[in-house]
Parts: sequence; C-alpha cells; structure tokens
Amino acid sequence: MSLIGLIMNLVLAGLLLAALTMGVRLNRRLKALRDSQDGFATAVAELNAAAQRAEQGLADLRAATDEATDELADRIEKGRALAAKLERLTAQAPDHIRSAPDVDRDAERRLGALLAAAREARAKPERLVREEPRLTMRPVARPAVDPDADLFEDEPLTLDAPFGGRR
Repeated sequence: MSLIGLIMNLVLAGLLLAALTMGVRLNRRLKALRDSQDGFATAVAELNAAAQRAEQGLADLRAATDEATDELADRIEKGRALAAKLERLTAQAPDHIRSAPDVDRDAERRLGALLAAAREARAKPERLVREEPRLTMRPVARPAVDPDADLFEDEPLTLDAPFGGRR
C-alpha cells in the first residue's frame, strides 16, 4: 500500500466517523422532536377535552339562565297583578279603614293611658289594687274569604292591622 492510499483511507475513516457522529446527534434530536410532538399531541387532546367541557358548561348555563328568566318574568307578572289588586282594594276600602291615622291616634291614647297607669303602679308599690283600663273596640267589617281560593289572590289587605299604622 502506498502512502497516498493510507492517507486516503485515514481521511475516509475520519469522514465516516464524522458522519456517524452527526448521524447519532441527528438521531437524538429527532427522538427529542418526536417526544415533544407526542407531548404536544397529548396537550392538544387535553385542550380539546377542556373546550368540550366548557361548551357543555355554557350550554347548561344558558339553559339555567333561560329558566331563571322565565321564572322571574312569571313572578314579575304575578307581582304586578297583586299590586293592581292591592290598588283596587285600597280604592274600594271603606272610609273608616282609610282613616287609619285616626284609629292609630285612639290606639296611642289608650296605650299612653296604659303606660301611665303602669308607671304609677310601679312608683307606688304599696298600692296593689289593679285597675283595668276600659278599652273600647269597634268591629271592623271584613269580607268573607273563600277557603278554596289562592292565598295571595283572595286575602283582602286592610289598614287596620295591629302593626300597619305609622312607624
């Protein structure tokens, strides 16, 4: 073998080693790229599943919103009907019921008399005689209530309720 043949074989061996090294490096990089592509595909699949869950959640939310809107509209309509009925009943109320402040003044006078008597009895403990205050009650005409009717529709509202006066 000649020297030129030997040098050419060494150069060829060096180039083969360089090609082999580059092939190993390229193989590692391709393997890393394939692994990252698999991870990316997994991430895309998870993102797709999350998007489907979000779409289902939005559909459920829309359905609940529509149901709540319908229910609220029904309640508003019933409230308006009850308000109209209340206005009609107050317009039809007898005069002695509409003059509730006079009834309240009578009640205030009676309550004041009771409080004064209680203070006087507390101030004089030796006086054990109990005096009953004279209360007069006048009957209030109430319309008959149908027991089969709806609670909110047939119950008349009056201004002579015990706590319905001035505050």
